[in-house]
Amino acid sequence: MNIRKFRQSDRDSVISLLKHVFDSKYAHNDPELSIDMKVKHSKDLLFVAEEDNLIVGTAMAGFDGHRGWIYSLAVNPDFRRKGIGSQLMKKAINELKSLGCLKVNLQIEKDNSDVVNFYEKIGFSTEDRISMGMKLY
Repeated sequence: MNIRKFRQSDRDSVISLLKHVFDSKYAHNDPELSIDMKVKHSKDLLFVAEEDNLIVGTAMAGFDGHRGWIYSLAVNPDFRRKGIGSQLMKKAINELKSLGCLKVNLQIEKDNSDVVNFYEKIGFSTEDRISMGMKLY
């Protein structure tokens, strides 16, 4: 297993993985748009997990100088429960720490208890917050 930074040659494989793992019912979550915008603005916090030349996982993080964010984490269902998601998160968090990040946030759909359990196992906790958003298009 190799966890590394995204390369442009990974684009199609990462997009395919994201489409397989996530239901992108919202235009702003379209994998092609998400990857292209991330690469355009800051690809340093985009990672892949590769096994035998196959992209089996990906994580996208961000840092605004104050807080870090995990925007997405996806592991091919055939490769889950092997520590890939944890390794991707460790890589993303270590990169955020190296940038001086003091706190990492993420959002999860409220009914996704399996994902909540995963993040709790690696050290995240539920905070008393209200998540708000505004679609710009």
